[in-house]
Amino acid sequence: MFLKVLNTSLAAAALAITTIACSGGAPAPAATTPPPNAKRVDETTAGSVTGKVTFEGTPPASAPIKLDSDPACAQQHPGGLPPDSFVVSSGGLENVFVYVKDGLGDYYFETPTTAVTLDQKGCHYTPHVFGVRAGQPLEIVNSDPTLHNVNAMAKVNQSFNLGQAIQGMKNQKVFKTPEVMVHIKCDVHNWMNAYAGVLNHPYFAVTANGGSFELKGLPPGTYTIEAWHEKLGTQTQSVTLAAKESKPITFAFKAS
Repeated sequence: MFLKVLNTSLAAAALAITTIACSGGAPAPAATTPPPNAKRVDETTAGSVTGKVTFEGTPPASAPIKLDSDPACAQQHPGGLPPDSFVVSSGGLENVFVYVKDGLGDYYFETPTTAVTLDQKGCHYTPHVFGVRAGQPLEIVNSDPTLHNVNAMAKVNQSFNLGQAIQGMKNQKVFKTPEVMVHIKCDVHNWMNAYAGVLNHPYFAVTANGGSFELKGLPPGTYTIEAWHEKLGTQTQSVTLAAKESKPITFAFKAS
C-alpha cells in the first residue's frame, strides 16, 4: 500500500514538473495601483504623431544567411534566410522602434493582461522588433521542429535563458521595468536575434510599409520622440501637440 501511494505521488510530481516546464510557469501580471497624482488620458482631446523613418544611401550588402548547420532550418529556407537588420522599402527604413521617451509626466496606464507573442518560426524570430508593456506577459513559442534557445540579455530587467526543445512548446515571461531595448538571441542558431522595447505606456510603434509609423491617442503636451535602430543607433525629436492635433515628423538615418 505504501509503495502504491509513493508511486502515485511521484507520478503526480512528475506531471506537475512537466506542466510547469511546458508552460513556463505562466506568471500572472503584477497588479498595479495608480499613484495618488495619476492622470488619465482624455480621449476627446487626444491627438497623434505620424511619420516616416527614411534611409539615405546604400544599405550594406548582405547575402542570405546560410542555415546548413541545422537541416530542419535549411529545409524551410532552401535559398537561405534574408537578413532583417537592414530592411529598406520605398526609401523607408523598417524595424525601427519609435516611442515616446519623455513628456508623459503623471499619466497612468493600465497594464494589458493579453500576452504579446514572440514566435520562432522558420528558424527566425517573429517579430524581429516589438514592443511590450512592463508587467505584460510575453509568450515565447517554438513553432519549429528543432531545438531553440531563448537568451534575453536584459540590463535593467532580470535576464533569462531557456531552452525549447519541443515543437509547440510555450513559455511566458514578464519584464517588470521599462528598458529600451532588450536583446534576445538564440545560442543554438547564431543568426536569430530579436529586440524588445519595454515601456510603461502604450505610445510605441515599429516601422513598416516603407518606414511608416503612428503614435495614436496622445494627450496634449510636449514630447521627446525617439527612433531606435539596431545598427544605426537612435535619433530624437521634440514634438508639441495641441488638443486633437495630429503632427507628422520624419527621422532620416544615413548609411555609415
